[in-house]
Amino acid sequence: MQQATTKKTGYFGEYGGQFVPETLIPALEALTQAYHELEQDQEFHAELDQALQHFVGRATPLSYAPRLSEHYGLKIYLKREDLCHTGAHKINNAIGQALLAKKMGKTKIIAETGAGQHGVATATACAKYGLECIVYMGEEDVKRQRLNVERMQLMGAEVRPVTSGTRTLKDATSEAIRHWVTHVEECFYIIGSVVGPHPYPLMTRNFHRVIGLETRAQLFEMEGRTPDALVACVGGGSNAAGFFHPFIDDKDVEMFGVEAAGHGIESKKTAATLSKGKPGVLHGSLSYLLQDDHGQVDLAHSISAGLDYPGVGPEHSYWKDQGRVQYLAATDQEAMRALETCAALEGIIPALETAHAFAWLDKQQTIQDGRLVVINCSGRGDKDMEMITSYRTASRGLS
Repeated sequence: MQQATTKKTGYFGEYGGQFVPETLIPALEALTQAYHELEQDQEFHAELDQALQHFVGRATPLSYAPRLSEHYGLKIYLKREDLCHTGAHKINNAIGQALLAKKMGKTKIIAETGAGQHGVATATACAKYGLECIVYMGEEDVKRQRLNVERMQLMGAEVRPVTSGTRTLKDATSEAIRHWVTHVEECFYIIGSVVGPHPYPLMTRNFHRVIGLETRAQLFEMEGRTPDALVACVGGGSNAAGFFHPFIDDKDVEMFGVEAAGHGIESKKTAATLSKGKPGVLHGSLSYLLQDDHGQVDLAHSISAGLDYPGVGPEHSYWKDQGRVQYLAATDQEAMRALETCAALEGIIPALETAHAFAWLDKQQTIQDGRLVVINCSGRGDKDMEMITSYRTASRGLS
């Protein structure tokens, strides 16, 4: 399969674009120009590579998971993004965009966050590079991710709780965009996923391509070949986009993106955008999103704050329509069961977001025994322990 060809700049097939107020168009044009110039700038890449190696801790290991492999009858490797500084893949993009902001002469950063990992990563990058930082976070997520709120504040970021709507990631993103519109000259908006207006989906994916590029090189060194399958969780879809993209043209590599089904795809409490949604515009781009019969954005639900989003990146929408990536969904219960299995068998507690990818192991039906599978372990579960403990206690009837 060929890479996405676009009829217009900033589109993946029919998806993407810049559906934003006119006041933001000049800022997006300046950002696009600056990004494309820096793509060709060897000094910028050298500085980014140095930060990724000596600050983030790249390259992250590709770890064989012997007990999971024996349990499921597959040869399972884990790409250990959970071992990145700050505990998740989000730091790759935050460092890249913070460096870009500095090159553009910006000193004030705004960001949105759901599970808090992008907020922590952005606060970390801002502390490193001496930038002011404001992070918008839904009030509900502030409660669910108190530890990450305190981490952001410790590094000097201002965390602004959002009390509108569902008080989760969608509303935090909306509020961050409102701030950007009114402070566009002085602020740089670091978007945490492959969503938003062009060039953010392209730029964020490219800053995360290091995940897939490392995986390819490590697999050839360890196994001498490409994998049979790649598996990653998908909310907005940044970890999956960076993981999948370097393998898109490898037709013999199957790819699986696992969304959050919440209480079930057909329930009113789900975040399975690609499984249940239809095309529409949200936060500046055309993509699949959860909508009601009147075209209004539906509420999303997931036990994982980072997947609790009614949209998805436009490139994932393109891959879905092309059939290049297979998207399925795991419920809260299935994700928790997978998390417990991974912890018990491998001594690794994945983030609740990441646990949805591990749930694929219990759901998959197409990969034959003994095949080589790589799961992107996109984040660690330290931040989720209160939620995990609460869920396990309630499920045992001890609450």
